[in-house]
Amino acid sequence: MANATYDRKEQFQQIQSGLLDGEQIIAVYDAVGTGTGFIGLTDRRVIIQDRSFVGKKYAITSIPYSKITSVSVVSNKSWGGSFFSTGAIAIHVGTHTYEVEFRGDQKSHHVHNVILHYIS
Repeated sequence: MANATYDRKEQFQQIQSGLLDGEQIIAVYDAVGTGTGFIGLTDRRVIIQDRSFVGKKYAITSIPYSKITSVSVVSNKSWGGSFFSTGAIAIHVGTHTYEVEFRGDQKSHHVHNVILHYIS
């Protein structure tokens, strides 16, 4: 856990407080835009703070890697440049899709590659 990457210490600590025995944090990244507060990656699951509930409620959603069917790079422009020219990804779990937007494409690249590693 000493080499985990994170943007905000309080988000890292929130993920840390809910870890299972032996579970290790890989990264915790702050999200931009509406809906998602942050995303955490561990060696067992993806953890998303969802702010999209009615009445200003928050949810912390844990998604085991085994339930993720695919991960996408999301862009509002054509693929003329780099594959990771955007800072957004979409995580597909059954019929639900979680979209997470980051400040900077390095974070989306890292999240995409970690998820792909665990689901393939």
